Amino acid sequence: MKSIKVAAAIIRSISKEGDPLVLAAQRGYGEYKDWWEFPGGKIEDGETAEEALIREIHEELAADIAVEKHLITVEYDYPAFHLSMDCFWCSLKKGHPALLEHEAARWLPLCNLRQVKWLPADILVIEEIEKRNALG
Repeated sequence: MKSIKVAAAIIRSISKEGDPLVLAAQRGYGEYKDWWEFPGGKIEDGETAEEALIREIHEELAADIAVEKHLITVEYDYPAFHLSMDCFWCSLKKGHPALLEHEAARWLPLCNLRQVKWLPADILVIEEIEKRNALG
């Protein structure tokens, strides 16, 4: 089975009311079109996961991010490939997300991320976030 190594950004922000938010992006192409994901992409040869994230977010969302802390590495078997996804907490340094590759993007409350239809591998990230929030 083919294996794909990617990095995903869990981009945080704060609402006007002071509540923590996380950016979700809706895929605009492929087998999982219209499903939601954490933005990011493939790690190229010679890149670190952090470098890939900075590049991918700039390419996909025209925004600059700060990669802050590793959250989880998800290993997930899709029917056609194995996905290894390094996930990092991130914040916007400059710019606002622009939809260059995605159909839509939404800022979701950190305490209620299950408002959209997430990709299966991203559900594992949601579960880790929920577990850590429950622990405080």
